[in-house]
Amino acid sequence: MSLNSFGHLFRVTTWGESHGPALGATVDGCPPGVPVTAQALQHWLDQRKPGQNKYTTQRREADAVEILSGVFEGLSTGTPIQLMIRNTDQRSKDYGDIAEKFRPGHADITYWQKYGIRDYRGGGRSSARETAARVAAGGVARAALGVLAPGLKITGYMTRMGTHGIDRARFDWDEIARNPFWTPDPQAAQDWAEYLDGLRKSGSSVGAVIEVVARGVPAGLGAPIYGKLDTDLAAAMMSINAVKGVEIGEGMAAAELTGEANADEISMGPDGPEYSSNHAGGILGGISTGQDVVVRFAVKPTSSILQTRKTITKSGDAAEIITKGRHDPCVGIRAVPVGEAMMACVLLDHVLLHRGQIGDGPRGNIG
Repeated sequence: MSLNSFGHLFRVTTWGESHGPALGATVDGCPPGVPVTAQALQHWLDQRKPGQNKYTTQRREADAVEILSGVFEGLSTGTPIQLMIRNTDQRSKDYGDIAEKFRPGHADITYWQKYGIRDYRGGGRSSARETAARVAAGGVARAALGVLAPGLKITGYMTRMGTHGIDRARFDWDEIARNPFWTPDPQAAQDWAEYLDGLRKSGSSVGAVIEVVARGVPAGLGAPIYGKLDTDLAAAMMSINAVKGVEIGEGMAAAELTGEANADEISMGPDGPEYSSNHAGGILGGISTGQDVVVRFAVKPTSSILQTRKTITKSGDAAEIITKGRHDPCVGIRAVPVGEAMMACVLLDHVLLHRGQIGDGPRGNIG
């Protein structure tokens, strides 16, 4: 059981390695008649691709997506959509020195312990390069959501880099696309640029926190107990490379609140129920409330750094290692479009699940 797939009705299987000839995704369950073009998918891939500025890895990949099946005359056919992205700028020789050593903080040692074989060229399957396939699949999900839930909009952004967080009083949705850190705080963008530049030049790295918000989510997505919307969102975000923590809504901070502070009070508005706050992150009992769905995840510092670290070899001998090659000083920057893609895939999956169970039949009307 290789477990390279996720989703229920909208199911994505990714394949390929960091330094192989190509990687991609097989997307199954997209409804027929959805507008899907390589150009539209490329828009999202261009946001994730490496080498766009000095704050990301200098590996140069066009990340040009090819649609091999499942689309005819610009529309999905309802059959599996095969997406492929060719690798064009591999430098496998950069990893020759680590063939016999395990990089601290990487999956090298656990892959070896589990499989007895590993692709040391950039980490193979464990490389964050795999996320390009997710972003391509997320583009398909966004296209389908545009048909099935046209008012839904997904936006991700960085709220923290290391110990430096944003000031939410300066939150500006329009600022997110104007700086290389995808942050809504223009002052934070300036401060982070200087901070990260120093880390980059020293050969170190730093972690980050990314927040992904889905606005216009219809009420009723998700199911009790084992089909919770937040369960699938947490699993999806946790599956992203380098993610070590996930929160929904208030998250861990909810432990500091009293019951009266945490409960989102409800009143009746002209268009339905309205809430005084959104500590629940738009999900109650695993089912969406109609509020913004808010997910937050933390990524660890990039483990590939130009600092000498102690390790062992495959034979168990003590050794020292410096990870050469081209790496992100803050992997959180390129994790933003990946988080958006995973949000899109999960929401589409739950839209389809909801339609499958409830259809267009009656639901509980309020007022």
